Amino acid sequence: MIQVENSLVHEELISEEFVCNLNRCKGACCVMGNSGAPLEEEELKILEEIYPKVKPYLTEKGIAAIEKDGVYVKDFEDEYTTTCVDGDKECAYTIFENGIAFCGIEKANREGVIDFKKPISCHLYPIRITKYPEFDVLNYDQWHICSAACEHGKALKVPVYQFLKDPLIRKYGEQWFKELEEQILAM
Repeated sequence: MIQVENSLVHEELISEEFVCNLNRCKGACCVMGNSGAPLEEEELKILEEIYPKVKPYLTEKGIAAIEKDGVYVKDFEDEYTTTCVDGDKECAYTIFENGIAFCGIEKANREGVIDFKKPISCHLYPIRITKYPEFDVLNYDQWHICSAACEHGKALKVPVYQFLKDPLIRKYGEQWFKELEEQILAM
């Protein structure tokens, strides 16, 4: 593990390579899993505020799930997550374009309708953060549905942390990322 400020970064974020390949995976991370995307406490209020502006981008099934269960839910581990269609299918915020799953929140952001990009756990994937009172632990979540991203990353020689530079800076700041890079160079 590499310590950067109040976080521990698993070495796999440096040694493993990853670049999303949506043409191959079709956005499977938005439609597979046993719950929605993990949410941070401050994102709950954001989802409540932006939902009216995001709603026009969503599918009928997604809207029905949100209208029934709310803009977020608690999962089987008592953690807040995005709502899913039928409780365990795709994320309610998922939209489909040309057979590829995308985030309706992110589309609204790209079109300038909202300032919020998407939940940080989605933006950081395949990094998963385990929070402790004193520090965060950043781990690489290896999931078979991302095998095309691993192949693509290897071909391009892009480490996980480099592929996720923008969301890491969004989460921890530019100074944090600079310190991470300095520690990697010193290895």
